[in-house]
Amino acid sequence: MTVRSGRITRASRLRERRGRQQQRRFLAEGPQAVREALACGESPVEVFGTGAAARRHPELPRMAADAGVPWTEIGDDVVAALADSVTPQGVLAVCRFLDRPLADVLLAGSRLVLIGADVRDPGNAGTLLRCADAAGADAAVVAGTSVDPYNPKAVRASAGSLFHLPLAVDQDIDRTVAAARSAGLQVLAADGAGEVLLDDAERRGLLARPTAWLVGNEARGLSPELRALADETVAVPLYGRAESLNLAAAAAVCLYASARVQRASPSRSAAHDSTPPPARR
Repeated sequence: MTVRSGRITRASRLRERRGRQQQRRFLAEGPQAVREALACGESPVEVFGTGAAARRHPELPRMAADAGVPWTEIGDDVVAALADSVTPQGVLAVCRFLDRPLADVLLAGSRLVLIGADVRDPGNAGTLLRCADAAGADAAVVAGTSVDPYNPKAVRASAGSLFHLPLAVDQDIDRTVAAARSAGLQVLAADGAGEVLLDDAERRGLLARPTAWLVGNEARGLSPELRALADETVAVPLYGRAESLNLAAAAAVCLYASARVQRASPSRSAAHDSTPPPARR
């Protein structure tokens, strides 16, 4: 297959947001992302891989065959036309969009959700999804003027977590917060200017409640208008001399604080042990 073939031309357009929106598809690059895409079961449309990549990762062609997803062998010139990374690893998957409407993601009974508002850096956006997934969150929402979660850098930074978490994308942050409350979640804003320290929030019992953590822009944090949407604004305490934590680090601290307290609850632990994880779609 050559760089100029129709399928490669269409796939190469997925490097740009406009092409992704038109096709409702995106590229997952690298063996980890492709592996998780194939395990997800419904997202991949086609996998492109070099012969060397197939030999290094023989499980990937097998997984593609088991899933009924075509595997097309390509050369290094085609990889260069499709890949976004500096050192591509020779395998990419064309995948369908994964996001769903808010009402299908923010469900009654959810205990922990992440809402990223106006997150502009794709690396941060993907890392936020990875943190939420690692903390056992029930869902994530990319809200406001946030970067496209299907940006190639965001997909790589998620390290496969994009395929694990129920995801919504909604430009209306007010609507997102209202949907979280309708699902029975309190909304805690994570912000350095918070009136409540995270340790105090735990002592007050806030972290034991079903929670949607609202995190904001990397440079500006949350605006006063966004902080006003939350039930409480919570700051991560800084015990050393650092001026602040970066966005993903602060989100990880808050998510894990909630997860730890929630999982210490006998009712939460029993429910988590007996309930299978929700289907991806």
